[in-house]
Amino acid sequence: MNEQSLQAANAFLRVAAETTQPGEVLNKPPAEIGKSAGLPNPLAVARAVRALAARRRLEVEDGQYRLLDARPLEPGEPESVPRAPRRRKARRRGGARSEPAGDRRATYTDLGRAVLERVIELGRETAEAVASTEHLRREVKENKAARIEAEQRASRLFETKLDMAEVNLRTVLAAARGRGATAGPADSEMEAVLRILKTPTGGSAATGGDGAPEGAPEGGPEEAAGE
Repeated sequence: MNEQSLQAANAFLRVAAETTQPGEVLNKPPAEIGKSAGLPNPLAVARAVRALAARRRLEVEDGQYRLLDARPLEPGEPESVPRAPRRRKARRRGGARSEPAGDRRATYTDLGRAVLERVIELGRETAEAVASTEHLRREVKENKAARIEAEQRASRLFETKLDMAEVNLRTVLAAARGRGATAGPADSEMEAVLRILKTPTGGSAATGGDGAPEGAPEGGPEEAAGE
């Protein structure tokens, strides 16, 4: 420690000892004590505080400074508290200075890598979208085929029911003839009855004013058989 630093540290210690007893915490901030001691700037105050702490005149405790000894520093007095060793920064090959990872400048390699990763990600998303579209298209095709098959099955079932109704109707008319009917229904009457059975509700089959098909007797096929 040179003479100027020694005088600054002793001046700081003298002003601090005027208001604080040894063993007590400084009742003023170091900057204010340094100003009263005539130290020119905060850097000189920090150097004086560090020199006093290294020689057991001050002690740092919970962010505050405690006065341990009011004796002024002697020229050539060694430090009683060793300083923490400084860490050397690792140097890169070629003598280039090592830079922190957060302050490293981006290079064209980083840019190319970022662009390539983004292109790969977009390609993956596009492939997933195409696969999903194909799956939906297959489902639509399968649903359409199932609907057509259901319609065909319903149509065949309807035709079967109509054939069964025609057979039943012929059976009933034949039984009516067996009970004494002398004349069977005409073909036109049979066709009219079948047309009514095959025509959907609200159809356009030609009917008379009372709902009976044109050309058929009002009494129906059984009355015609009894006539």
